[in-house]
Amino acid sequence: MIKAPVYLKITVLILIVATVAALTAYLTAPHAKRTSAYAVSGATYKPVTRTYYVAAENVAWDYAPAGKDPFSGAPLPHPWGDQTKYDKVRYVEYTDASFTVKKPQPAWLGILGPIIRAVEGDTINVVFYNKASKPYSMHPHGVHYDKDNEGATMGTGADDSAMMNNGLEGKGAEVMPGQKFTYTWYAYPDSAPKAGEGGSKVWWYHSHVDTVQDTYDGLLGPIVITAAKYARPDATPTDVDKEFVTLFMIFDESKPGMTAAQKEASMKHTINGYIFDNLPGLVMDKGDKVRWYLLGMGNEADLHTPHWHGGVVLNRETNTYTDVMELLPGSMKTVDMVADNPGTWMFHCHVDDHFTAGMTSMFTINP
Repeated sequence: MIKAPVYLKITVLILIVATVAALTAYLTAPHAKRTSAYAVSGATYKPVTRTYYVAAENVAWDYAPAGKDPFSGAPLPHPWGDQTKYDKVRYVEYTDASFTVKKPQPAWLGILGPIIRAVEGDTINVVFYNKASKPYSMHPHGVHYDKDNEGATMGTGADDSAMMNNGLEGKGAEVMPGQKFTYTWYAYPDSAPKAGEGGSKVWWYHSHVDTVQDTYDGLLGPIVITAAKYARPDATPTDVDKEFVTLFMIFDESKPGMTAAQKEASMKHTINGYIFDNLPGLVMDKGDKVRWYLLGMGNEADLHTPHWHGGVVLNRETNTYTDVMELLPGSMKTVDMVADNPGTWMFHCHVDDHFTAGMTSMFTINP
């Protein structure tokens, strides 16, 4: 066997060490140095830092504020309409760090928190203020972050200080009532839509302390990342006229000791936290290009099939037309519609049990 000269081994070792060092330096470099500019289709986008002020707040929530189906006028059916008012917790956006003036939110967002927007390359700072009565957090999907900004506990019930000392939980894993924490997330290119996916795509954020209960409490919201090529200054996409975000989720309001019948009545089959067509504001004009962001969350019962009457949508993942999409718990889908058929149309889950229990809404295309 021919042995490699010692100098050759040393040279190879030096090259390996240098390569590892260079890669480490790249991966740990400040975000601004790594994403100082994105050249897209001949144009250059200079990333910015976008800051949001979001509080978790206890609220009184009504799943059917009209007290009936507002389109048909029909009364809310038994058992799902027997009780519609519950104590919930919501993410609420404010205008600045004083947390005194709430930022307006579209009515159709319902129980969802504010849309956190960014353009690929941007830095997202979220100043989170827990104004609720127990620990909560903000955990994002689809963006980049370090351990302190993950916003998640391990959910094991273990001592949190020990988990932090072991490096398994970061500083933002749970924010105590009355406390604040600033999360920093990065919208890297892999957070943004690719060619053929349209100008923007949706991701999740939600509380991740007592993960299951936190989402049932109401702490969920959307992140929308826009490709630099399609970005307006406010990070909304230029390739559509309107956007809607819709969450299909069964909120479990049951309590220990309930009978099977009582538990069924406590399962609220909602779209954005509303049942039986109570979701307001899904209105567009003829000719509008409309982007629908679809979200799913929950358990094994939350297998949903959003269906639009009166038209079709373009599934951005498959580049095919359809009028029914599939959602799993934790999933996120983006589809586009051309509003070309004026009228008021049904938009509902096509799973029979869910439709019967009130997972229905209406959208209107004005002439």
